Amino acid sequence: MQQGEAGSIQVISTFDPKYSDVSLSDRVASGDLSVVRLGDSVVELRIQEVRSSDSATYLCSTPSTDSVVSGNYDAGVTLKVIANTLKVASEAPEPVVPEGGDITLYCNVTRHFTDPTYLSVTWSLRRPGIPLVDMLTVGPDGDVVTGSGYADRGLRLAIRRDGAFGLVVAGVTQADAGMYVCTGKEWIHEEGGQWKSIVEKTVEMGAVAVTPTARSLSVVAKSNTTLNMDDTLSLTCLVAAGNLASLALEVTWLVDGRTAVSLGRDGVVSNGSPSVGLERMGPGEFRLVVRGVRGSDKGMYSCRVRAWVGGGGRWYQAAEKTSNPVQVLVTQIKPNFAVTLTTSSTPQVTGDPTELACHVTNITHFLAGGRLGVAWEYTPLPGPPGDRLTTTQTTLPIGSLDAHGNLKSGTLYRDRLESGAIVLTRVEPDTFKLRFLRTQEVDMGAYACSVTAWTPSRQGGMEEVAEFLTPPLTVRWEPKGPSLTAVAQRVREAVAGGATFEMSCTVSHVHLQDPGYSVLVQTQESVDSATRTVLTLSPDSVLQHGGATDPNRRDSLVLTKTGPAEFRFRLAGVQQADRGFYWCDITAWTKQPGQAWTKAVSAKSNKVQINFQETGPSFAVAIRSDTTTLYPWETAKMVCALSVSGASPKSDDLAYEVRWYLTRLRGGNKGTLLASVDRFGLVKKEARNASSDVSLERTDTHTYALNIHATQDSDSGEYHCQATPWYLSASTGAWTHGAELTSTSMFLTVRFPMWDSLKLPLLYGSVASVSVGLFSLLLGFICAHCCCRNTTHTPRSRNKLMDLEMD
Repeated sequence: MQQGEAGSIQVISTFDPKYSDVSLSDRVASGDLSVVRLGDSVVELRIQEVRSSDSATYLCSTPSTDSVVSGNYDAGVTLKVIANTLKVASEAPEPVVPEGGDITLYCNVTRHFTDPTYLSVTWSLRRPGIPLVDMLTVGPDGDVVTGSGYADRGLRLAIRRDGAFGLVVAGVTQADAGMYVCTGKEWIHEEGGQWKSIVEKTVEMGAVAVTPTARSLSVVAKSNTTLNMDDTLSLTCLVAAGNLASLALEVTWLVDGRTAVSLGRDGVVSNGSPSVGLERMGPGEFRLVVRGVRGSDKGMYSCRVRAWVGGGGRWYQAAEKTSNPVQVLVTQIKPNFAVTLTTSSTPQVTGDPTELACHVTNITHFLAGGRLGVAWEYTPLPGPPGDRLTTTQTTLPIGSLDAHGNLKSGTLYRDRLESGAIVLTRVEPDTFKLRFLRTQEVDMGAYACSVTAWTPSRQGGMEEVAEFLTPPLTVRWEPKGPSLTAVAQRVREAVAGGATFEMSCTVSHVHLQDPGYSVLVQTQESVDSATRTVLTLSPDSVLQHGGATDPNRRDSLVLTKTGPAEFRFRLAGVQQADRGFYWCDITAWTKQPGQAWTKAVSAKSNKVQINFQETGPSFAVAIRSDTTTLYPWETAKMVCALSVSGASPKSDDLAYEVRWYLTRLRGGNKGTLLASVDRFGLVKKEARNASSDVSLERTDTHTYALNIHATQDSDSGEYHCQATPWYLSASTGAWTHGAELTSTSMFLTVRFPMWDSLKLPLLYGSVASVSVGLFSLLLGFICAHCCCRNTTHTPRSRNKLMDLEMD
């Protein structure tokens, strides 16, 4: 350290602990002067409490151990110490501030201007358990910085003439309560444009408590009043608070707890109308005005006030209070009218319709726009002694129509009303009707209608102003049990198996209203045998087969509804198993609209019998052939023709087994089986020793032919056919074989061919004879010509004719 002409003073060393000058050894020992190594090549000199005597130039040097000196090994910095003249003075704020009020905080920061330094001031708030929070700072360069959370709090600066800084906190809340602190700092502007604080002082300005608005808020409404119809209602709401001027008020008038009209903190009226208004008469005074009061305006009125605190776009509800209720009565003349209940349609038996009419007459004092509503009630008839209904008769609501015609159903009648079985109507403005489409026994009892008068209310709806109930009207009749009669008739009789049986069932009823019918066609083999169900038909015309139905014969069974009370059953292709008794078991059902079928009564018809004798068809067989005499190697054809009579089955239901036999001697035994064909068309031929062959063919349903190809004399003999008929029995439904049939015999003759036997030998002999004769002549001629020839030449005459003659 070098101080002017005083020379150098050793301050401190990192290597030699005894390096310090004697005048500084105490400060070094106490730590006021210290050196801190910040890195391998960086150290820092620290002075805890700077003194004016510390102004000097401080040199930092390091010894060199290098053999060659390169660079500098010392450097200096000048320290100037100025006097600490910074002063911070504040004025204590109001210790108690109402919520929503303002807090003004004055803080004066000064210093002696001997050197170019600058000042800053900071206002802070300390609350229990929360660190110090800066609210606003005026920096050394004049910039204003708002603390976190205070940007929208509406803080503003107020500087007095004496230079004191003032901070105004507007619209305080509970969060603004605490100890306010003012901090002043003195700054220097270093080279490079950096600001550096050289000294600061902090003072506590004082604690501030915030009084809640709810503690001081009071709301009073006055006063009870009684009015006549069409008068003007005026009610006043008085609001008082310790900081009323700082509060934004939201005022709402309630009628029996419902909102009537409200005035927002922005002065906008909600739910108002030309006849209902809310206005502010002065600070804390609000008046409700209702012009032309109606009966619906009566009730308990109360004033609800909500106090809002805030500013700068940040509002919150500080308190809410509701005044004492005041009663408003409206004297009005209620509508008056008479109500009568009559029966338009009275049931005679169960199921008949019932209609009740409720008439309103002599209507007076009924305001324009008014309407009528109705409610229907039912009380059961007293039960027999000992029945609980005798002592407890409960009135049950059926349904009601309000002023707008909306239907409200009673719990027990909701299904019947929704389905249309019970209808509530307003046929005229003063006439209401209750109609049962089908009256049930449970509907017997006492009925009453209650007519209500409705007038328009202030809220735009309708309010009930009067109600009149008619005396009960009893609806009762003598219950008569329903009866049902069923008659079965034979429409088509089955005289033989395979025929069609048809039966109709006609039903008639008494004391039933538009019933539906279900039909069961039942059968039994004999009177004592078990009953079986063939077909069923539901009231909704759903057909089902019973347990007595063969699944393969369901297409042969038909049950249809041919009339309102007539049903027809048809059985096609009757069999022996179908013989027995048939009848209809018919049940009558009743149904309310939208409800399920209810069983009323059942009845069985008379029995109709299916009884026929199974005779079956008759068969015959015959044999024929175009010729019975043949020569060998020709083809013989014999036809076995069958015929059927009586109950002839269909061609698809008929088949035959056919066999052909040969007896070589007339009148011999049964003979030898040649070939056969079964009923499935399978042909079987027996082994033969002859060179001929046989074949079978079916030319039509009843004709079978035997063909013998390349006949021989061994094929001569008596031929006959045997046939076994098979047919599908119409009475049993099974294949049945008839009696075996045997045709008459037919003798087939294969003649011996004499000429055919001789013509070849004769031909061969003739050809041989001619051939031998010609050969002999030729041989003789050759011999004569060669052996007996004259060698002397005799000249031939010119006269050829003469020579020829001589020859």
